Amino acid sequence: MHSKFEIRRQMRALRRSLSPRERSRAATQLARQLLRAPPFRRALRIACFLSADGEIDTGPLIAAAWRLGKQVYLPVLVPFGPQRLWFRAYRPDTALARNRYGILEPREGRRLDGRELDLVLTPLVAFDGQGHRLGMGGGYYDRTFAQLHRGRWQRPRLLGLAYAFQRVDALPAEPWDVPLWGVATERGLHRFDNNTDKDRPSP
Repeated sequence: MHSKFEIRRQMRALRRSLSPRERSRAATQLARQLLRAPPFRRALRIACFLSADGEIDTGPLIAAAWRLGKQVYLPVLVPFGPQRLWFRAYRPDTALARNRYGILEPREGRRLDGRELDLVLTPLVAFDGQGHRLGMGGGYYDRTFAQLHRGRWQRPRLLGLAYAFQRVDALPAEPWDVPLWGVATERGLHRFDNNTDKDRPSP
């Protein structure tokens, strides 16, 4: 098994190597896949992210969510305490500012706790068939949704967004890692077996 450092380096390089045409096609296909998925269709409050560092483009998906009347939120860094996230509403006219990592986030507005969301679409660098997610190493999503892992929250569902090539055979896992409900790629939605609820989306 490769180290997390090696996997991050390889996957980030692969993402950045895609042509604009490949990126655009994958983003459109991803939006189509999710628009058919029950977890997305049923969710009203959806957290997403603005793509950076070669991540699959969420622009078409966010635009589709707005057209459907869904409320879209973006993660905001909590300015104090442990590395956790809040979420603020994101609309076409929302004023954005860069956080300490250079990532755009809503500048103003009510901050939601993760429990107030129905679905959280998370970025990732790699994923495996057991629902393990490799992020950039900050641990923000794991800390924010740790109560999900302990069975104390019933929602939201965590659904990773990625290119299909970001799937690997296995990832090094830590006890505090919060497993994903599934991962959506341009090729389909992967539903993981470590989930106990019976609401399985169509392939």
